[in-house]
Amino acid sequence: MEKEMKLKVGDPAPDFAIPNQNGETVALKDLKGKKVLLSFHPLAFTPICEIQMKGLEAKNAVFEELNTTALGISVDSGPAKKAWGKEIGVEKTPLIADFWPHGDVAKKYDIFIEEKGISGRGNILIDEKGKIEWIKVYPLKNLPDIEEVISVIRGEK
Repeated sequence: MEKEMKLKVGDPAPDFAIPNQNGETVALKDLKGKKVLLSFHPLAFTPICEIQMKGLEAKNAVFEELNTTALGISVDSGPAKKAWGKEIGVEKTPLIADFWPHGDVAKKYDIFIEEKGISGRGNILIDEKGKIEWIKVYPLKNLPDIEEVISVIRGEK
């Protein structure tokens, strides 16, 4: 049974300010005027999450063309995200650490899995004005289709 999301398309996106893999704070309010793709993944150092983040990295230029900032977000710590990003070659895509308070951003976006202590796997697109434009949650074992995400950003879906 699919979970009923509390957040809906058209709702204001909950603000956050958390560190990326380089210790720099990434705040949603600082990204107004751009679309923001929150690409939630359960944990660093896992195979499907690696492919998901490498997909964001491979499409970095496309996201820039589309005035979109893609953020890879999980409950891992900043140092873990830094080590993982280096290991898998993700340099341009901010890997943000929803570590403390543990899963706070995932909870705000209603994608935290309490019994596992991780975020689910999902993509949430926020428009230039800070409103939720698209939400898609995937089974943990499923890899999101990066081309579908780009089609949504382009307004084709």
